[in-house]
Amino acid sequence: MTLAGLLYLGAAIGVLPLAVSRPVSGQGADAANVFRLIGAVALGGCVAPVFLLVGLARAPAASVALWLNMEVVATTILAWLFFREHLDLRTVVAVGGVLIASTLLAAPSGLGAASAALAVAVACVCWGVDNNLTSLIDGFTPAQYTLVKGVVAGLWNLALGVARERPVLEWRIALPALAVGAVAYGLSLVLYVSGAQQLGAARSQMLFAASPFLGTVLCWAVLGEPVGALQVVAGCVMLISIGTLVSARHGHPHAHGKTVHTHSHRHDDGHHAHAHPGLPADTQHTHPHVHEPIIHAHVHASDLHHRHGH
Repeated sequence: MTLAGLLYLGAAIGVLPLAVSRPVSGQGADAANVFRLIGAVALGGCVAPVFLLVGLARAPAASVALWLNMEVVATTILAWLFFREHLDLRTVVAVGGVLIASTLLAAPSGLGAASAALAVAVACVCWGVDNNLTSLIDGFTPAQYTLVKGVVAGLWNLALGVARERPVLEWRIALPALAVGAVAYGLSLVLYVSGAQQLGAARSQMLFAASPFLGTVLCWAVLGEPVGALQVVAGCVMLISIGTLVSARHGHPHAHGKTVHTHSHRHDDGHHAHAHPGLPADTQHTHPHVHEPIIHAHVHASDLHHRHGH
């Protein structure tokens, strides 16, 4: 828990220059965005890490790394049930593959591994809610969201760690932890939030599911953990599932109402027609902006602009 706190605080330090470079817009401070921010930080930053650490204490790190793909399943089911994301057949098949692979990893290892898998599953559900709320935050920049999450989750986990673990915080350990947090939590969250706003929670999580594979390979190569046959099979099933997802295409005529929000965008995507003199249309940038009503048809995901019914 002490390490989790340092990692989150490192994230806050890493994104601080980006977060303060742009003021929060009036749209960002509205009740809906504040509620989403509080829910994402509380569940994703304060509750989920505790359950993840319980799982890591009871099972091999390589298995836990692959179990983390249950976050994909939780995110997708919640996105479909409660957050108006459209799921086509390919997406459903892909999520089913991830669920089967995660079950294969947990099933044969006895009660200890089952309790570890359950703890990781609870963490993944918390992160699933976090992911869906995060994908809808359209008033704060990704860096501002990451700064708030880093400070709150960092102080919370550090306080728990000091109370329960009574660590000796040496700079030779704390400084590298802060540095890792700045990159692996700070930069990672900024990029993830930007992607989730444009792809939707379910699809961005399916792509994000590639990260546990790298974690598993590092467990084998660096920590010297044995390569399990089921880990290899489960990894292959998950990779096939991700490939199934990214091949999906969804498009139809649909209508947009008037919207005011803040997010990263460009002016050659058919949705952002406002002008910036001298700015090329393909330049990615972020600021508060207004969308006028429009009806059109194109291939799209369940991003900030496409949460319509079907």
